[in-house]
Amino acid sequence: MNISKLKKNIVLKNGTILDPYNNTEKKGDVHIENGKIKSVGKISAPKTSEIIDCKDLIITHGFFDIHAHFREPGREDKEDLNSGSLAALAGGFTRVCTMPNTDPPIDSPESIRYIIDRSEECPIHIHPIGCITKSQEGKEITEMGAMLAEGALAFSDDGLPINDSGVMYNALEYSYMFDVPIINHAEDDCLKRHGLMHEGKVSTHLGLSASPDITESNMVFRDLELAMLTGARLHVPHVSSAKSINHIKLMKKKNDKITVEVTPHHLFFSDEDLYTFDTNLKVAPPIRTKEDRKAIIDAIKNGIIDCIATDHAPHTIEEKEGTFDIAPFGMIGLESCFGAVGKVLINDNKMDQMSLVKLLTVNPRKIMGLDQDLFKEGIEAEIVIYDPKLEWKFSLENIFSKSQNSPFLGREMKGKVKSTIVKGYITSID
Repeated sequence: MNISKLKKNIVLKNGTILDPYNNTEKKGDVHIENGKIKSVGKISAPKTSEIIDCKDLIITHGFFDIHAHFREPGREDKEDLNSGSLAALAGGFTRVCTMPNTDPPIDSPESIRYIIDRSEECPIHIHPIGCITKSQEGKEITEMGAMLAEGALAFSDDGLPINDSGVMYNALEYSYMFDVPIINHAEDDCLKRHGLMHEGKVSTHLGLSASPDITESNMVFRDLELAMLTGARLHVPHVSSAKSINHIKLMKKKNDKITVEVTPHHLFFSDEDLYTFDTNLKVAPPIRTKEDRKAIIDAIKNGIIDCIATDHAPHTIEEKEGTFDIAPFGMIGLESCFGAVGKVLINDNKMDQMSLVKLLTVNPRKIMGLDQDLFKEGIEAEIVIYDPKLEWKFSLENIFSKSQNSPFLGREMKGKVKSTIVKGYITSID
């Protein structure tokens, strides 16, 4: 990976310009002047311009991940804002929302301000999500208004579900005043208990404690009903089961304030992949059956799922090399995201490039209330250049996170990010 400052004039030449906001696709050039979009289309560039040949490549908006863990403050041995930014750049992400389950949690205006200030030093834009409850204890609502004023975009106790329905109701009512999303980690702890994976034939064969799909769908159904009652915005994270999809599909017909994300790993893997006992596949919610996987893919095609988010969750080698019962939940996902979803959605399920790009760009931006027209003249250049046809194998060389806990290692990918432009810099990815 090579990061260099953009010259005064730079022209991305002869690429396919895919504009997910205006829903257009055309051959042409992009002129960037002083780090901002100057013009898009067929242009006559200034003689002093640096020319980047984008023949056979796609030029599009920078990707936006609304669900990642950068572990700062508290566990910088796993990841920090700087190393997480490098992982994001490698994956084509120009913006990332960081989740608040750090140590200590991001549950105050001061902690939001810390992330905002630190992010100014980083090569991507980082947006903190604040806790719903103080110390993630699920009891007392945080100072949402003050946290929003400091730069929070949404609220979540990610990793810890809001089990108390009354607290969730209060959180949704409170957030309604600000029109921002509440994001609840949808797992019913009373059903999950000590479940390590999805409950089914595979867990029985492996002899691992497991939790059923209704562990998620029960909580999703409750949250959907509470969102309907309050009129607040609810974002359902990392949906993993067909039963949850069915609830969401019905409620979306009545409520346009419901949005949903899915991770690359829930699209790529099924519980049968756990026969390897790969602890990198231990995630929450768990990888489920092939039938659940198909339901999720169909939900993307039908517009029930709004966006793709990585749930990038770094852990140390020492932690992940423990036995399956003691290894922590989570995997990294920023660097492998685009190649993984390209393999599943475009290569295997014949989705078009525009539909995939929307899941990574305009849709997550809309959910978080950010500007979606990134090819508008005068706006800061946030651009990804990628090769849609390149087939490649994910390896350790592709990882820029401090952690390496990825089940995608050795897996075939389709589509690869070549360059990322953001904050006046261009990152070239080998």
